[in-house]
Amino acid sequence: MTRPTIVLTGGGTAGHVSVNEALIPVLRDKQYDIHYIGSHDGIEKELIRRHQGVAYHAIQSGKLRRYFSVKNFTDPFRVVAGVGQAYRLLKRIRPSIVFSKGGFVSVPVVLAAKLANIPVVAHESDVTPGLANKISLPFAAHIFTVFESTLDYVPADKSTHVGAIVRPELFEGKKEEGLRLTGLTGSRPVVIVMGGSQGSKALNDMIRDDVSNVLQSYDVIHLCGRGNRDASKEGMEGYVQIEYATTELPHLLAASDYALTRAGSNAIFELLALEKPMMLIPLSASQSRGDQILNARHFESLKLAEVIEEEQLPMVPASEIIARLIEAEPVLREQMKKASDVKTPEQMVNLILLHEN
Repeated sequence: MTRPTIVLTGGGTAGHVSVNEALIPVLRDKQYDIHYIGSHDGIEKELIRRHQGVAYHAIQSGKLRRYFSVKNFTDPFRVVAGVGQAYRLLKRIRPSIVFSKGGFVSVPVVLAAKLANIPVVAHESDVTPGLANKISLPFAAHIFTVFESTLDYVPADKSTHVGAIVRPELFEGKKEEGLRLTGLTGSRPVVIVMGGSQGSKALNDMIRDDVSNVLQSYDVIHLCGRGNRDASKEGMEGYVQIEYATTELPHLLAASDYALTRAGSNAIFELLALEKPMMLIPLSASQSRGDQILNARHFESLKLAEVIEEEQLPMVPASEIIARLIEAEPVLREQMKKASDVKTPEQMVNLILLHEN
């Protein structure tokens, strides 16, 4: 008997891949042939190839920019080429459904699936859809959203609010292993600083400019991004620089007591599920479409996080930012215990498969 087949897509950042990663073990248990369509050099290629039994296919894609760039004149041709490549792949693979997590590489895949009469289920993590998803959503059979308020921005007749999808392995992290990996003793509270999969200069500068004061009371795990280590800070007792964490992340989070982080949807919902008090520093509107600002303000309104704008960082030392978080900790922990807006990967897979051919 032929096994059912599914195609997953999404990339550009770890946030566009992590949900797909959470679904893969469930799909494997359900005996699906799993294929992933991503870009040639995006982070998704590295992340997905860690999963056995998933066939990875690279296509061309173009970034859809809201600002002037010479590449705005050439990338549409890359998207068109990507549609052709994805269409040929889909006709050969013949999946019963495509699940799109977003990101620019998903656009040609969704368009190709529509041309091939294959149903697409899309997933939107942020309060408002990004440009890639805005283009893709009209061609989707159904859309799942993390935030309930997102339903105001997507077609009401084919959208469902499901909450966040949290990877089970996050709950399997061990504090002792996290301490072993970092060489920390666990005798002091640990603050983890996370600037996203590509790192953040603003967050890196924030913690490093005041690290001596922070280390008087706390140990620091700093996920700084590839190529962003500061050699002058190596060897400081209590300060650990890690460029990027994958399988180690659950252990690092288990060893951490507080988080200073960007406000990508997947990351903040994972911290919420782990009940880690967090200070959100959303990517500024000048560098983004403002999605992280909306995510952060939503969490702040529910008293699930504290927020400081990126523009304020040069004026507020990291030690003061942490002090603000500690002051808010009792309220944050109380509200976090009440929050339960999550889906397991198995629940999510079952919802997705309702829409397959």
